Amino acid sequence: MQIEIGRNEAGQRLDRYLRKYFNKAPLSLLYRMVRKDIKVNGRRSRCEYMLAEGDVLQIYISRERADGLRQETKRPKIKKQFAVVFEDEELLAVNKPAGLLTHGDRREKKNTLAGQVAAYLTAKGDYAPGRGSTFTPSPVNRLDRNTSGLVLFGKTAAAVRALNQLIRQRDGVEKMYCTVAAGEMKEPLMLRGRMVKDEEKNRVRVTTDENGRWMETDVFPVVCGGGFTLVRVHLRTGRTHQIRVQMAEAGYPLIGDRKYGDVSVNRTVQRRCGLSTHLLHAFRFAFLAGARQGQVITAPVPKRFREITKELLSIEDPDGILEE
Repeated sequence: MQIEIGRNEAGQRLDRYLRKYFNKAPLSLLYRMVRKDIKVNGRRSRCEYMLAEGDVLQIYISRERADGLRQETKRPKIKKQFAVVFEDEELLAVNKPAGLLTHGDRREKKNTLAGQVAAYLTAKGDYAPGRGSTFTPSPVNRLDRNTSGLVLFGKTAAAVRALNQLIRQRDGVEKMYCTVAAGEMKEPLMLRGRMVKDEEKNRVRVTTDENGRWMETDVFPVVCGGGFTLVRVHLRTGRTHQIRVQMAEAGYPLIGDRKYGDVSVNRTVQRRCGLSTHLLHAFRFAFLAGARQGQVITAPVPKRFREITKELLSIEDPDGILEE
């Protein structure tokens, strides 16, 4: 067999590439293959060799044996539920609906946003699984199942690495969310604290323990009245359920939030609006550094969000108000 390394496979160690390509092979076999059955550009190589675009792997095993060491990912035909809000050769920004998982979990593995995006890019010809490729277009940020809004995907391995590095920077990007909170907020909130997570219950709590993970959330009231407030939320760190738990701790829980919210408020909102899950939307992503510095991507709030702001706050156009 002969495989030419493309740009999406370059920049990774030989053994890591082989672990993804021969995904059914035990590590001991892969190391033995590197010693005896594999050459790079006609020469023996080491596991830690960093692959470069244009490198050619010669693999001296039969096609039948190679097929037995690989398990191709079956991609079922799934309906596209997201909307594309921006796309170029490196980046795809989509508007995820509430109710759709970003990645699969124990209960749902097939119909996910990542799977739908892979199918979309395959149909466009921008992504070709197989053919020696081990790369899959990947999200660089993640939203809870019932949170809607912007999710960014790198369309190449280099784009994924660059976007991940930018997001890890302190001031690399600005992520803005919007929600309706219970209570009338008059002044901005600068929420700072630490959290610990109960993995079994998938629940977090604010703690004073120095070992807890640090959280920073800035909340800005936009319109309030009738016991509710439309807010903009600047997410400065990205912890599990961060916005939901910090706003609840501050006395302004998200409406519909069954895990951290107010039971009586949720009952009222469900009766008036039919809302049974938390209302949270990632509406703006601004690049503050890097090659995309100055670029801003936005995702309109969903129809359900507009209906709720109209009912609770008499706001017809939340998108326009949020961008003011």
